[in-house]
Amino acid sequence: MKFFLDTADVKEIREGWNMGLVDGVTTNPSLVAKTGRKFKEVLEEICSFLSGPVSAEVVGIEAEGMVKEGRELAKIHKNIVVKIPLLKEGLKAVRILTQENIRTNVTLCFSSNQALLAAKAGATYISPFIGRLDDQGQVGMDLIRDIKTIYSNYGFKTEILVASIRHPIHILEAAKIGADVATMPFEVLDKLLKHPLTDIGLKKFLDDWKKVPG
Repeated sequence: MKFFLDTADVKEIREGWNMGLVDGVTTNPSLVAKTGRKFKEVLEEICSFLSGPVSAEVVGIEAEGMVKEGRELAKIHKNIVVKIPLLKEGLKAVRILTQENIRTNVTLCFSSNQALLAAKAGATYISPFIGRLDDQGQVGMDLIRDIKTIYSNYGFKTEILVASIRHPIHILEAAKIGADVATMPFEVLDKLLKHPLTDIGLKKFLDDWKKVPG
């Protein structure tokens, strides 16, 4: 499974990249707004050191505008993946951009039918938002299972990018199902590393080392 960081914080991305755990990045207008920096400037800096996919979202809602934005974003760096909302106009844009060999990440997916349409349109990635489904009383991970089954049935190449991840259990379940990618906040990546028994064991080793002569 590939790990993406869902952030526009370059410091966090560098730390994850230097750990050897991060394969890519997903951003959106809300995340970039938190940085107080220009969108293009942030993307250029991320792409200057990270060799994996970097999803950058369009803000238009009409196909023509999304395609235009997508083409401009793709010019920033070869690693840019154009992030497009799962709308009728969005799927039209995905089809056009795919024909131009521009990769796309279809976002705001909340049903298996939507995921099926995105794959048929030629999306490189589909981003089901499991945390937001959990918030509504649904089991978000059930959606990942359904999409995995549908894509396997028909050999779709669209990769399942599990989004809106809230905690390590989401990562574990996604990995067991066989999702291609999990995109997460840095704090969730950090939690994956931690276990109290690791800390206890390390402390004991270090305490015992102090007793070794010389």
